[in-house]
Formats: sequence, C-alpha cells, structure tokens
Amino acid sequence: MDDNQRRDDGMTQRRKVLGNEWVDKSLKNRNAFNTDFQDLITRYAWGDIWTRPHFDHRTRRVLVIGTMVALGQWDEFRLHVRAALTEGGFSPDDIKEILLQQAIYCGVPAANHAVKEAGAIIAELGLLKG
Repeated sequence: MDDNQRRDDGMTQRRKVLGNEWVDKSLKNRNAFNTDFQDLITRYAWGDIWTRPHFDHRTRRVLVIGTMVALGQWDEFRLHVRAALTEGGFSPDDIKEILLQQAIYCGVPAANHAVKEAGAIIAELGLLKG
C-alpha cells in the first residue's frame, strides 16, 4: 500500500471511529506546525493499525481507553470515551466496566480520575441514569 492509499484508508477509519465533526474540526485547525503530525497519525495510527483485521473496532476502543487511563492521557481519554459513546455503540455501563478493570491494573487514583472525566461526558451527553 502506498502513502496515499494509507492516508485515504486512515481518514476513513479516523472518521468512523471519532466522527466527522471531530475530524473536520481537527483538519480545520491544521497549520504549518502540526500538519505533518496530522498526516503521520492519519497514515500510521489510523491507516496501518486501525485497519488491521485481527481486532474489531470495539476491541480497539477498549484497548485505547484503557491505555489512556494507564498513561494518564486525559485529553485522549476524553476524546475516545466520547467517540465510543457517540460513534462506537458503547453504553455508559461499557465505559464503567473498562474503568473498573483499569482500577485493578492501573491503580485506584488513575481510575478515580477516569470515572470523574467519563462521568462528566456521560452527563453532558444526557446518558446519566438516576
């Protein structure tokens, strides 16, 4: 696969996973400094990894959300939780189960913060039950 095909496939995956609104906003914010980075992640993260056939998108989303908790990367965590809920067919209970699992393997402080961040997104989306 050449870089142009990888970029096209990556953009298709990126839109499927994150949604058109987020990707359009991200592309609109490109500039001379970040354009090369945007191209890199589109070709490699989205075009090489997210298109691989072994894991489905649901599994990849679980892995990404869990990894973001482990790394304490809260901007990316919020992005992927929101996308899982709005684009990926995840329920708040799905997110809760990921975070309970991560509490054991990443530690309670990381999971505590993740619950706070995810809870705010769930509430904002009107998905919080009594």
